[in-house]
This record gives sequence, structure tokens and C-alpha cells, in this order.
Amino acid sequence: MFQLLKQGHTIPFMRAAFPATCFSVVLIILAIVTLATKGLNWGLDFTGGTIVELNYEQPVELAAMRTALVNQQVDGAVVQHFGSTKDVLIRIPPKGKMNQQQLSVAVTEAGKQVPGFAKLSRIEYVGPAVGAELAQNGFLAIIASLICILGYVAMRFEWRMATGAVLSLGHDVLITLGIFSWCQYEFDLTVLAAVLTVVGYSLNDTIVVFDRVRENARRLRKGDMQEIIDISMTETLSRTLITSGTTLFTVVALFVMGGPLIHGFATALLIGIGFGTYSSIYVASAWAMYMRVTREHLLPTVVEKEGTEEVYEEVP
Repeated sequence: MFQLLKQGHTIPFMRAAFPATCFSVVLIILAIVTLATKGLNWGLDFTGGTIVELNYEQPVELAAMRTALVNQQVDGAVVQHFGSTKDVLIRIPPKGKMNQQQLSVAVTEAGKQVPGFAKLSRIEYVGPAVGAELAQNGFLAIIASLICILGYVAMRFEWRMATGAVLSLGHDVLITLGIFSWCQYEFDLTVLAAVLTVVGYSLNDTIVVFDRVRENARRLRKGDMQEIIDISMTETLSRTLITSGTTLFTVVALFVMGGPLIHGFATALLIGIGFGTYSSIYVASAWAMYMRVTREHLLPTVVEKEGTEEVYEEVP
């Protein structure tokens, strides 16, 4: 199998566990403070507003479209291409004194000011009540996923490792949300989908590492838990770097070439995958070490039953 690192050399990852933990704690505190003070820049999916699609017979200059909307007193609109340069998507926040009919007329008139106008193909209104429900359901989806992951990892490995896995996922989610809050990037349903994707991706890295830790705890006869974690991290590092690297190539392509419509999605994935790789080492594994997970916790114990062969069970 292809290896980025030469075999036989163990990287002492856990020597940097304490400073890395301090770094993570500072980031989490900053993320919580930022979220509490600045909040998220909720998109129209959550705040409500109007979405309009216009079709043209020729490519459209977005700057001209924005100017036409301002001339019609439609302020705060987000204008972007949708599908092709001949299709324009306009997202209008719930501001101003126009009702739906007046807004439809104003947008149509603005569209006609740009050469090549064909038709208004769609106009949709998202009410604030629906947006609030979406925000609540999205938050509950994240909490439910973390609870399910806690149960799964606890059954598959050990409860001390399960808490480390959930902490690493919460770490990745909080930092991603904190960066979005600090930069005031728009948070819509595509970003929420990216956050949930980050949870699954980060868990995958953590499971691979924990599998190798358990395997080495049973195979190696010498060394304490810190050495076993270092050996396991070194053995899985090539796989982690190759997997994360190839995924990042795809996400960078989406970020650069995908256009404004999925810019938030790609940004959240870039942040989450980067910190997810970091947290699988210095949050999940370090937490297992802090919780004093020992070789005995990962070794099978012998349960003797009269008249039967020896049966192995995991130590609770």
C-alpha cells in the first residue's frame, strides 16, 4: 500500500496534546463568545423573504441587474447566476414596505431594464414562521446526530472513547459556526447540510484512529497508552492525509468554480474538514488519554462457562 511516511518511525503526537488542547479551548471560547454577541447571519431559508428567478435570452451582467433593482427601490437583494449566465436568482430579505404584488412588479420592471429579458419564471415567499421552524429542526438534527454517534461509538469501542469522539465533533461544529459568525457569512440550508456532512466526515477519521488504537492495544505487549496512540496515529496518518487531501481538492474546486450559490457550502466543508482532521488527533485521541483509557479497557476478558469454550467479552 502507498505510504507517505516511512515505516519504523513513530511521530510523538501526544507530546503536543496539552498545548493543542489549550488551543482548542481558546478557539471554542472565542466561537461561543462570537455566536453569543454577533450571532449568525441567517439566510432567507431561516429569516423568510422572497426568491425570484428571471430568464434571459443572453448572458446577464449581475452589476447591471443590481443597479436596476436599486432603481426600483428593491434594496438588500442578493443577485447571482443560477444554472447558467442567462438565468438570474434574486434573494430579497423581508425588508421594505412593498407587499408581494408590488415586489413582483418592481422586480419584473427591473428585469426589463437589463437587455435580453425573457420572463419571470418563479417567485416564492418564505415566511418567518417557516424559517424559524427550519432553524429549530436543523439544530435538533445536529443534536440528534451527536447523541446517536455517542451511542454507536460507546457500543463499538468504549464509553471514554465515545465521549472523546462526540467532543471532537462538537469542537468541529462550534468552530465552523464561530467562523461563520465572525465573518458574517450567510448561513442557509446548504451550510447546514455542510455542517452535518462535517460531522459524518470527522467521525470517519476518528473511527479509523480508534480502530487502530484498539488493534495495537491488543497486539503490542510493551508501551503505555500514550505510546500506543502515537503508533496508531502514525500508522493511519498516510491514510488520513490522502483521504482529506483528495476531498479538499474537490471542495476547493467547488469553492472556486461552483459560484455563489454553493460558496457557503464549500466554505463550511473547507473549515470543517481541516479542523476535523486536527480534532481526530488532538481532541478525540487526546481525550481518551486524559480519561486514562488503558490497555485493559480495550482487551477482551475471558468469561469461563462450565461445559463451554472460553467466551470473550469487552471490558465495560
